[in-house]
Amino acid sequence: MNVKAVVTDIEGTTSSIAFVHQVLFPYAAAALPDYVRSHAGDETVSALLDEVRREAGQQSAATEGVIDILQSWIAQDRKATALKALQGRVWRHGYERGDFTGHIYPDAARNLLRWRQAGIALYVYSSGSVEAQQLLFGHSDAGDLRAIFSGYFDTRIGPKRDAASYRAIVRQLGLAAAEILFLSDTVGELDAARAAGMQTVQLRREESTATGAHTVVRDFDQIPL
Repeated sequence: MNVKAVVTDIEGTTSSIAFVHQVLFPYAAAALPDYVRSHAGDETVSALLDEVRREAGQQSAATEGVIDILQSWIAQDRKATALKALQGRVWRHGYERGDFTGHIYPDAARNLLRWRQAGIALYVYSSGSVEAQQLLFGHSDAGDLRAIFSGYFDTRIGPKRDAASYRAIVRQLGLAAAEILFLSDTVGELDAARAAGMQTVQLRREESTATGAHTVVRDFDQIPL
């Protein structure tokens, strides 16, 4: 592969799906209500709560009503940008207290470090907020990995199954699309990246993961870079 940059997903790719669903989501569900109540007057949080109201079509919802919306979205694993931003703020508290560390597969950490040392630029594109991404890699099982990444993208650049999102990333990276490799466990995301001209590799860490017309590997050690 002639690759100058790698853009990687997180959940199911660099990190365990179980970590997200069994650690991060329950922690946010438990801590988010009190966080929203105590920070609802903060300018940034207030703007995020207004974004939740607009997306839910409940512009007049009081704070407790917004909390109910957020809790239902967490239960649905909804990819709402405002929810992800608020979760990121709650998770920061948990990471900084040492309540948990960010899970990263050893093969992912090892190869990401190797690729960076070889001069390949690394980026993250995840449905989790940029803040949440930086927290996970900054407090990861392998230590602080933030410095190896040249940039982070979340759903503010667009939905992960929309080719236009990947075209926007290509423009920001300033490379030819064919020089960029996108890694994910999700076929729909890989299809969108390929439609934008990127190279693609699917991580299939679980036997149940569906596959499509992409190179499939079990872990980062099998990626032919």
